[in-house]
Amino acid sequence: MNSTKTPWEAVNGVLLLDKPRGLTSQQALAAVRRRLRAAKAGHGGTLDPLADGLLILCFGAATKFAQRHLDADKRYTAVLQLGVRTSTDDAEGEVLSRQAVDVSPAQIAAVLPRFVGTVMQTPPVYSALKRDGKPLYAYARAGQPIDVAARMVQIHAIDVVGLQDGRLTLDVFCGKGTYIRALARDIGDALGCGAHLAALTRTASAGFTLQQAISLETVQSLECDALRQRLLPPDALLQTVPRWDLDAAQAQRFLHGGRIPVANGGSAACLGGELRVYGPLAAGHTAQLLGLGVCDAGVLAPRRLLSADELPAVPPPAAHSRIDSFHQDATS
Repeated sequence: MNSTKTPWEAVNGVLLLDKPRGLTSQQALAAVRRRLRAAKAGHGGTLDPLADGLLILCFGAATKFAQRHLDADKRYTAVLQLGVRTSTDDAEGEVLSRQAVDVSPAQIAAVLPRFVGTVMQTPPVYSALKRDGKPLYAYARAGQPIDVAARMVQIHAIDVVGLQDGRLTLDVFCGKGTYIRALARDIGDALGCGAHLAALTRTASAGFTLQQAISLETVQSLECDALRQRLLPPDALLQTVPRWDLDAAQAQRFLHGGRIPVANGGSAACLGGELRVYGPLAAGHTAQLLGLGVCDAGVLAPRRLLSADELPAVPPPAAHSRIDSFHQDATS
C-alpha cells in the first residue's frame, strides 16, 4: 500500500496559542503547522520550555510582520522561589545555595522600584546570546567561565500578586530583551536571600492576551479546515500601524513595486511614517492588505509587499512601465 505525504499549502494568518510547559516554541509551532498543513510558519517571540502562555504563531503572509512582535512589549506572571539560587536562574539548574527566607511584604515593596524603568541587566550565563558566534550556554555547559556584559532593558511595571511559603508571584510588564530569569535572580539578591524563577506564564504580547489563545489540545482536536477558521488575518499584527487605501490602478502599481504620488502631501498619517496599505486587486473587488509602505515627500513607496501566493489573485502588471506611470501621475 502506497503512502503519500500530506502536501504543504499556502496558509495565511495568525494563531494565538496557549503553549504548554515542556515544549519549545519551535516544537509547538511545528505541531500547529502540521495540523494546518501550512507551507510557511514562524512565531512572534520565543517561550522557554519551562514557560507556558501566549505564543503568537504566524503563517504565510503573517510571517512578514512577525518581527514587530518579537520586539513588542510583553507581560508575564512570574513565580520566584525565594531562598534558592541555581546555576541557570530557573528551576532546571543545579542548586548553588539555600538560605532561610524571612522577607516581609514591606521589604518587597521597598526593593521592587529599583527594577522598574530603564535598568541594567546581566543576562543569565545559560542563555542563547552569542559570544564569538557561540551561545553563552555552550560556554557554561563546558565549564568555561565567561564575563557576560550587562545591557539596558526597559521594565514598565512590576506588581505583587502574592507571597506564600517562600514563593513570590509577580506581574511583570516589560520591553524586549528582558530576561525574567535574570530579574528573579536580581530581586532575590536585593532581598538578601537569593531566588530563582520557578514558573513563568506569558499573559500578553503586543495587544494580544492569553484569554484570546487556544490550547494545543484544542488545536489537535480540530480538523484542518476547522482550525483554519480560527486564524486571525495577517493584518491583525498591524492594527497599531496607520491605514492607507489605494484604488485598483494604484494597488496594481504598488504591488509591482511602483511608487504612488499622494495628492497635496496626503493626510497626517502619510508624513514620513510606516503605513499598512490596502486596495482592490481589480475594479469592483474588495480592498485587502497589500503590504507595508512608507510615505515621504508626498510619495508612497512599498516597503514589504505580499506575494502572489499570499493574495487571492494578482492581475498582470500594466503594459506601460512603472517609471512612465509614475511621471504621468506626478505631473498630472
